[in-house]
Amino acid sequence: MNALSEARILDLVRITEAAALASAHYLGHGDNKKADAAAVDAMRATMNDISFAGRIVIGEGERDEAPMLYIGEHVGKGDGAELDIAVDPLEGTNLVAKGRGNAVAVMAVSERGGLLHAPDTYMDKLVVGAPARGKVDLDRPVAENLKIIAESLNREVDDLAVIVLDRPRHEKLIADIRAAGARIKLIEDGDVIGAISAVVAGTNAHALMGIGAAPEGVIAAAALRCIGAEIQARLRFRNDEERERAKRMGITDESRLYRTEDLAPGKELRFIATGVTDGDLLRGVRYFNRGARTHSIVLDRQDGKLRFIDTTHFDDPQNPPLIRLF
Repeated sequence: MNALSEARILDLVRITEAAALASAHYLGHGDNKKADAAAVDAMRATMNDISFAGRIVIGEGERDEAPMLYIGEHVGKGDGAELDIAVDPLEGTNLVAKGRGNAVAVMAVSERGGLLHAPDTYMDKLVVGAPARGKVDLDRPVAENLKIIAESLNREVDDLAVIVLDRPRHEKLIADIRAAGARIKLIEDGDVIGAISAVVAGTNAHALMGIGAAPEGVIAAAALRCIGAEIQARLRFRNDEERERAKRMGITDESRLYRTEDLAPGKELRFIATGVTDGDLLRGVRYFNRGARTHSIVLDRQDGKLRFIDTTHFDDPQNPPLIRLF
């Protein structure tokens, strides 16, 4: 029996649900640190209530930087499947603080060694859906890649919408996309869920481009491998300290082009995300009298399924409220 077959899907979903439920209480409070801390505490507590032997490979930082969910921390009850886990307990802390959409709690899981231990630096990314996989190239001009993506989808370039983080560093990228004739969806935060939104039909997005965080690139890669999509990426160090830290992790080639299978090489991969605020892909947490409702996505490479899970949580399971279907 493989590692992930021993880890029940609904147990894993409980982890991101707990983080979402805890952090959503801080919607619009203007305090991103409290929202993040609530998500971290809830995620860790729920992990430690589940039977598996987990190891955090991407988390809140090194042990001296993060008291919980630090890189190398062991989570779970310690029995059952041995798993490597990459987490972002609250992707979009500022989104929650400001009451804006597309904040999520996310987690990627693999057998041991199935996720790259990415350094905490930046990463240049190109994300496309399955039809364009193997055809685009991060080193090609933006206009050429957009033409390839459009042809793969049987569309015109001006039909495409590209997700880009709204950052000053993307001024030239944005200008290049506009010059090519494609549309742009600027996002404030959250390029993990942005990457998935770019490859799932119905979100009105067709690619993600630009520089974001490297750890989030690994989490996104795990999701993309589950559905046959592609990410190409290259590390972008901000200073010599980050370069030295990467060397200590065994990363010496700064020019290396990472593909999906390099970032998430595992044979057994799952990706789970629960919406905190309403977004393009997931609904946010909804509180009601004596309970709450969450909306999650689960991608599983082993069984080739994409699941949306709609859960109603009762404060008192013995005395549930009237349930609404929609």
